[in-house]
Amino acid sequence: MNVWYPLLAALIASLTCAYFRVGLRSWTIAGFAALIVIGMLAGSHWLAMASTAIVFGLIAVPLNFDDFRRRKITAPLLVVYQKITPQLSATERVALEAGTVGFEGELFSGKPNWSILLKQPKPELSVEEQAFLDGPVEELCRMSDEWQITHELADLTPEIWEFIKKKKFFGMIIPKAYGGLEFSALGQSAVLQKLMGISGSLSSTVGVPNSLGPGELLLHYGTKEQREYYLPRLADGREIPCFALTGPFAGSDATSIPDYGVVCQGDWHGVQVLGVRLTFDKRYITLAPVASLIGLAFQMHDPDHLLGDVEHIGITLALIPRETKGLEIGRRHFPLNAAFQNGPLRGKDIFIPLSQLIGGAEMAGQGWRMLVECLSVGRAITLPSNASGGVKMGAIATGAYARMRKQFGMAIGRFEGIEEALARIGGYTYAITALSKATAAAVDRGEKPAVPSAIAKYHTTELGREVAKDVMDVHGGKGVQLGPNNYAGRSWQTAPIAITVEGANIMTRSLMIFGQGAIRCHPHVLKEMQAAQIADYTTRLRAFDRELFAHVGFAISNAARSFVLGFTFAKIGSAPGDKYTKRYYRKLNRYAAALALVADTSMLLLGGKLKFKEKLSARLGDVLSNLYIASAMLKRYEDQGRPVADQPLLAWAFHDCAYRMQNALDGVLRNFPIRPAAWVLYLLVFPFGRREVPPSDRLGHRVAAILCAPNDARDRLAEWAFLTPSPNNVVGRMNALLPDVIAAEPVERKFLKALKSGALKSLDAAAQLGEAEQIGAITSEERKLLERVRAATFEFISVDDFDPAELAAGERKPKPVLRSVA
Repeated sequence: MNVWYPLLAALIASLTCAYFRVGLRSWTIAGFAALIVIGMLAGSHWLAMASTAIVFGLIAVPLNFDDFRRRKITAPLLVVYQKITPQLSATERVALEAGTVGFEGELFSGKPNWSILLKQPKPELSVEEQAFLDGPVEELCRMSDEWQITHELADLTPEIWEFIKKKKFFGMIIPKAYGGLEFSALGQSAVLQKLMGISGSLSSTVGVPNSLGPGELLLHYGTKEQREYYLPRLADGREIPCFALTGPFAGSDATSIPDYGVVCQGDWHGVQVLGVRLTFDKRYITLAPVASLIGLAFQMHDPDHLLGDVEHIGITLALIPRETKGLEIGRRHFPLNAAFQNGPLRGKDIFIPLSQLIGGAEMAGQGWRMLVECLSVGRAITLPSNASGGVKMGAIATGAYARMRKQFGMAIGRFEGIEEALARIGGYTYAITALSKATAAAVDRGEKPAVPSAIAKYHTTELGREVAKDVMDVHGGKGVQLGPNNYAGRSWQTAPIAITVEGANIMTRSLMIFGQGAIRCHPHVLKEMQAAQIADYTTRLRAFDRELFAHVGFAISNAARSFVLGFTFAKIGSAPGDKYTKRYYRKLNRYAAALALVADTSMLLLGGKLKFKEKLSARLGDVLSNLYIASAMLKRYEDQGRPVADQPLLAWAFHDCAYRMQNALDGVLRNFPIRPAAWVLYLLVFPFGRREVPPSDRLGHRVAAILCAPNDARDRLAEWAFLTPSPNNVVGRMNALLPDVIAAEPVERKFLKALKSGALKSLDAAAQLGEAEQIGAITSEERKLLERVRAATFEFISVDDFDPAELAAGERKPKPVLRSVA
């Protein structure tokens, strides 16, 4: 047996070096030292030691001679690499180079440096932003009536439109030098979240001008004259912007837009100038029906070579004033009964001068780059913020309703079936809000988070839809019957809108998250591709050699780490956090290594075919996404001072993420087309099989309890929510009543005891309370408390009804009557 000790020693040394990612020379020295020392201590025969040393040396030593390695190993591999590696298209190259890599790169490394995450500053609002939230935003929320907006007017009221303009809600991203508010991304997010709590139509109306559109594009690419003229007008609402990208034949595939503009001479305000004659057909354009300034994406052509030798210049962006002759504008779409302005735009042979191109003639053909550079910023804020605002109100409302609504003699929140839904609502809300804050913070740090913004867009809207479904299920008939007092129905009705816009979720998951993340976040893949394209052969070979062998070491390390951490159930290794969260960081270390291993193997064995294996790509993206979401939750927990009361929310959401990661990896390996590779990967990733389980019932019970009673954790979950108990805010009034509902519960039990004993003879509920007071079952103060709580609760569980004529076609202002829910 001692014959095998030297070989075993070399293997253990190699595994240890791979786990800790030591360099090539250190591995060689450690391998020789281990096989000699262990062999001597174990009394191995010198021949066994020598044979093992020779074999190990033949493998390791040549790799340490750079020139030999490059000529004999790297050069042939470079030739093969250049043949099999798919060439990036110009649009793919622009998309990859447009964004930056943040902490998601650490997750893809297989060995995250958690100090990078935890040293990031805590996201906080400025004094000015908090004042705006407490002042104008609060006032705007008080002015808003979602039923009036969505059903009676199908629009914001004139007063709201004027207030938005006056208080510069459309100018949150515009610098103060141009008359804007110059808010941080976090500040914008807070505003949108609060508005979303009272009206999704209002939040969308405010969010779009502060996202991808003329304002953002002018800030980054506009000429000095364009910025000085348009930005002040956009900031104070004199101009209402929209941006027209999507058309009937180009939705998610934005690079295929057929809309075109031909360079020519034309008349502009009575003067002959060089410009572009545009023909376009756009749809789904938010704010288009009321917009006064239209941003347009089109393919620019110069057949007469008036600008140069290039005929097809490429995607270009322009600004079109509403009054431009030939522009067809004003008609509306009606997206699932939402009232935000959305509609088509059309134009045929519309002429604009070159000065109306964003950035002027110098930026002609640069539209795709401009779009992808700005899209990641806008997508990181608007949709995640709206999702956060919606789920916060859903969580607060459903927790309160589940405590007030009684069936079978007790609050429905105490039924385990309802607890399941409440647990999902609470856990998903914790995850969504942490993710939304993380992406906003990334923007404020100066990042252009292309991959995190795709993760945030997909997962906040998908989980948000799940929350909306559970909110509806718990509310039952209360959620189904639309009317002024229904605060749940519209959110459920309009949930697919967020799923669809700014990159449909199916495409985002299948193509973007891992498709971009695999190249952008990987520490070596993009560098290898760039090295292979270097013109000078010597430089190319050196660069490719450096990245190739770093990549090989990276892959071997991830295989070792994945196996070791799986074999030990992720109970070893250094990790930050307190005694409660340290295990979470270690578990993320395990799944980060597993993702890096499986992703590398997939790219190596499938090559360019992986692009078309969308289901595999989507599942790998799910792993990366849930790693990022879990990291965002842990950062939130640290930023908030490690609150013990929040631990059930964190635990539920984390275990849900871990379970999803496990199932996603399992799905990749079960469907991996090269079966022998899948079997080996399964052994390395799941040495003891799948061990993750969904959050437990006991944990779900604790999360549900948080939502159903006032407490600090619930208050933190509701940060920035509009909870003022005003006449237009049913959820705010429910939340304000909740302490009284809880205080009334022991009184209600005393009353019911008297009722069941037969001591109360009256059949009328109000008279029964009087009798209970007379016989001493309850006190006078307790009677008043029950009367107050019962009256208020009746309002909140009641639903609206209408005269049939009021709902007839053409009638927009029905007068509802509140009825108790059945």
